[in-house]
Amino acid sequence: MVLVLTFFDNTYKRGYNFDVVKIFIFLEKIVLILAVESSCDETAVAVVKDGRKILSSVVNSQVKLHEKFGGVVPEIASRKHVEVIASLTELALKEAKINFNGIDALAVTQKPGLIGSLLVGVNFVKGISIATGLPIVPVNHLKAHVAANYLEHKELEPPFLGVVASGGHTSIFEVLSYTNFKLIGNTRDDAIGETFDKVARVIGIPYPGGKNLDNLAEKGDEKAYNFPIPKVTDSNYDMSFSGLKTSVINFLNSMEKQKKEIIKEDLAASFRKAAVENLVNKVMKAAIFLKYKSIVVSGGAAANILLRKKLKKECNYRNIKLFIPSLGLCSDNASMVGSQGYYEFLKGNLADLSLNALFRV
Repeated sequence: MVLVLTFFDNTYKRGYNFDVVKIFIFLEKIVLILAVESSCDETAVAVVKDGRKILSSVVNSQVKLHEKFGGVVPEIASRKHVEVIASLTELALKEAKINFNGIDALAVTQKPGLIGSLLVGVNFVKGISIATGLPIVPVNHLKAHVAANYLEHKELEPPFLGVVASGGHTSIFEVLSYTNFKLIGNTRDDAIGETFDKVARVIGIPYPGGKNLDNLAEKGDEKAYNFPIPKVTDSNYDMSFSGLKTSVINFLNSMEKQKKEIIKEDLAASFRKAAVENLVNKVMKAAIFLKYKSIVVSGGAAANILLRKKLKKECNYRNIKLFIPSLGLCSDNASMVGSQGYYEFLKGNLADLSLNALFRV
């Protein structure tokens, strides 16, 4: 065992990453991942054990910074990442009661996201790799959102139907293994979270629009106004949300011209109902046709109150298991990156110093 460990240590430090992965599996060694997330306006660092246990997780939110602009300003977001990423890393290591000598690999969100923000995280991790010799694990942000569920649902294993609903993405996947995802449905235009934010802005709801609109909708009558559910006729599982947004805007303009009063709570509730039903219909259609007995939902919009209720009701009725992370793991965080990074690491999906950030998947 001493000889094997010595070989492992030497191989690891010299950067023969594929051999490192094989030795980890052979020894059944505990794997500690230091993960970094900077795809949008949240700077986050975490230490995750074996892809399932959070040893530390710290997040710097930029909500207050972007509030006055009504949305994320990419240049401001990337500058803030630069300011805080080093101190957050120090804090994450301290909370995990570990240093770089105890870390086995570095996971970082590589795609998709705001390119300036992504570059901060990618280049920061490359710097750590140069200094420590630790291998780099590039992580797809959408896969990481799905992996957030592994941190709370220890029994969850692929295959299952995966759903990512966020401000930038609305996608349905067949998750065939921890690293093999098959995209079967996607939004043709706006993401569901983006639609919530845009409608909130038109209604006059302050940033962050999606969350505040959701809370306002809880006080309204969802049957007060009738908004159409957009249809995509040439795909079974693709979605569209732009037409729904346009419908709300046209309705508001019409009411204004007629000088009729609008009850914001009712408008928010009616819009939310149409948006959520649009997504739930597609998800359940995919689950039934493809015969999946487990649905895993994630992303910022997965925190939506009505979405969680509707999915739970539909899944209970059809005897399908539903997995949704707690609210804290729905939004961007580094723990989910560390979880997905662990499985990518075991698969041998590593990167060298030529790694670059990508705006799209």
